[in-house]
Amino acid sequence: MSRVSHAIKNMKFSMFFYAVFLVLQFVSRKLFLNNLGDEFMGLSGTLRSFLSFLNLAELGIGAAVGFSLYKPIFNKEHGRINELISLFGHLYKKIGLIILIGGLVLSFFFPLIFDSLDSSLVVVYYTYYTFLFGMCLNFFFNYHIILLQADQKDYVVTSTTQSLNLIKIIIQCVVVYYYQSVYGWITLELIFYIANSYFLRSKVKHIYSWLTINQKTTNSILKTNPEIIKKVKQISVHKLGAFVTGGTDQILIFAFISVESVAFFGNYQLVFNRLIQLVNTAFAGTAAGIGNLVAENNKENIKKVFWEMMALRFYIGGVAVIVLYFITEPFIIVWLGDKYLLGDYVLLLFLINMFIMQIRIPVDHFKDAYGLYQDVWAPVIQSIINLGMSIILLHYFDLAGILMGTTIAFSIVILIWRPYFLYKYGFKSPMMHYWKEFMVLVIASVIPFIICNQIQEYIILEQISFFSLVYYSVKILALVLIVYTPIIYISSIGFRNVSKRLLGLIKLKI
Repeated sequence: MSRVSHAIKNMKFSMFFYAVFLVLQFVSRKLFLNNLGDEFMGLSGTLRSFLSFLNLAELGIGAAVGFSLYKPIFNKEHGRINELISLFGHLYKKIGLIILIGGLVLSFFFPLIFDSLDSSLVVVYYTYYTFLFGMCLNFFFNYHIILLQADQKDYVVTSTTQSLNLIKIIIQCVVVYYYQSVYGWITLELIFYIANSYFLRSKVKHIYSWLTINQKTTNSILKTNPEIIKKVKQISVHKLGAFVTGGTDQILIFAFISVESVAFFGNYQLVFNRLIQLVNTAFAGTAAGIGNLVAENNKENIKKVFWEMMALRFYIGGVAVIVLYFITEPFIIVWLGDKYLLGDYVLLLFLINMFIMQIRIPVDHFKDAYGLYQDVWAPVIQSIINLGMSIILLHYFDLAGILMGTTIAFSIVILIWRPYFLYKYGFKSPMMHYWKEFMVLVIASVIPFIICNQIQEYIILEQISFFSLVYYSVKILALVLIVYTPIIYISSIGFRNVSKRLLGLIKLKI
């Protein structure tokens, strides 16, 4: 099966589960806020952020091994794959033990950290230990799924995990609606972690019957794979930068504002993260496909695909930003009530950061495919800028200040440095070509925003209700597609190429 066919299969599974899961998650979020309270939902978000910090101990092992798996998978070298998975498991079990111990030590300080909560510490501990247990399962029992991801079989993980997740959320809704039980909600999370771990492990055994699941390894395996250990050390610093940029926002809000504000912030995050997830699930498996493409070493085709991916991400990100700019606040009002609105500046910064997160993906995927992790100072600088500016600016701009810090860090490291690094050490091409194509895409995105902002004034949302909002959203989306599509199609050869490629695939399916 070709890279494109694998990507399409991943997309089909991902999109189906995403559509069902999206509706259910928004409904359940409202139900949980109403019945469990803003404080508990903010608490669960804060505890997940603490665990994200502990997850830094993973040190980028997954990315390093995933990169190393592309070539053996392409060449069907089962022996080498077994060796790499064994190495991965050996390292992951050690890291899992570190996370478990670190998590237990952190929990000793909860009476001090959560001294102002109305909820009892029993709830805090039960919730936290459940999340910690679920994370440790991935390290001790489910590390084999990296092979599915590297082999462009994300649909296996998606179908299993999302099916169980849907069942969990439905039962949680019933329990919360009828009993308002925090303990019931947490217990169902625990059951989900156990069931998901069991079924994923069974899937791996079935698909890769030749894979040695329980192979015993020793520290000697580290000596035979020095290149991977080197990559792990480099990627670990990048993971630190990623966490500080995306994982500290809720911790800062909890520390400097309030735990209830974490829940308010989480509502907006849910909207934007679900949209990002929509795109990422639609393109699940493309990272592995890019890894295979780079392994083939056809330089002309590599750059052609890169600009196709860039144009497509600009288009999707641009459409999403313009539509959400007009419909997010009415949606929050219909969904949760105007009590949960965070203001225009917060919305705009969320949108800017979301757009940057979209257009960075092709650069990150190709950079990873080339194994370019040696710029270890870049994430350190990104972390310092992000955390420092967020702490300074939140005193002046509250929640918006935290997002401003992220935007500044993104602009310096993600938009400027990373493309330069990829072009110099990966593509080995002049940087001027990148900026020329990049600015064309930027202009092709800004012009439609300006045009749509002018025309939108004539598209009136008469009343804020569910059905009127749906009708309004459809009109806004139609406007954006009509304005944006021809502009980017005329401007970008990458978008024209990817459009023809996608149309050709659609015709074959028809």
